[in-house]
Order: sequence, then structure tokens, then C-alpha cells
Amino acid sequence: MSNAPLMPKATAVWLVENTALSFAQIADFCKLHELEVKAVADGDAAQGIRGLDPITNGQLTREEIEKGQKNPDYRLQLSVSKVRLPPMKPRKGPRYTPVSRRQDRPNAILWLVRNHPELRDAQIMRLVGTTKTTLAAIRDRTHWNSQNLSPMVR
Repeated sequence: MSNAPLMPKATAVWLVENTALSFAQIADFCKLHELEVKAVADGDAAQGIRGLDPITNGQLTREEIEKGQKNPDYRLQLSVSKVRLPPMKPRKGPRYTPVSRRQDRPNAILWLVRNHPELRDAQIMRLVGTTKTTLAAIRDRTHWNSQNLSPMVR
């Protein structure tokens, strides 16, 4: 995650309206240009944007704002989130195949089974994106459309 607040302009609006921080401090914290923060304060920019309180969002603490108000050279630091999100796991299962290409999948399986007997079932399933039952049905010629299948590569 980056070192900028979630909604930088809305956060800047709130900081301009509710604190005595300098434009440079707000611009540095929100990763905006100092003139853009000045335009927010003048009412030229961010019209209609409602301020977003960084304290209630856990992005900033009151102590951090007070330090910044006392020392104009102080750079505000984004608070570390107390909530740890688990890493995203890759999606398992067969991939989506468009309707127009679904008839190609059994043909590809048949081609792989005939031309590459060294491939294991798991490898074919991963390559083509099929299930074990479909693979077994094509291999045993019990697939519902087995008489119309022709081995082809696409």
C-alpha cells in the first residue's frame, strides 16, 4: 500500500477546514501540490467534495496533528493500520470459457491425450482448464459428444 491517505482530496478538505496545519504539511501528507491545497482552502478546487476525517479512519492521530500544528517543519506520518488483511489467495477451479469456445475444449483434450501420452491428468486439467470427470469421459469415449469430437489444437 502507498504512503498516501485513502482519499487524498477529501482528506485535504477536512485538514484545511479543521486544523491549523500549513499548506505544505497538508500537501506533503496528502501527496498533492501545495497550490492545489491552497486552491482547496480558497474554494477554487474540490467544490462539492465533503471532507473525510483521517482521525476516524485511523489514518492519522490527534497527537500527530498537534505535533504538526506546533512545528511547521514537521511532516505528518500516516498511521499504521491495526487491522491486518490476509493475502489474497489465487482463485481455484476451472477458468471461465466463453460460450463460443466451449466446444473447443473437449477437442483440445482429445488432441492432448492422443499426441502427448506422457502428460498426467493434472497437467492436462491445468492446461485446458477442465475437470477430471470430463477428462476421464473423453479418454474412455463415454463423453456425451464423443462421436463428434475431432482432435484439434487452437
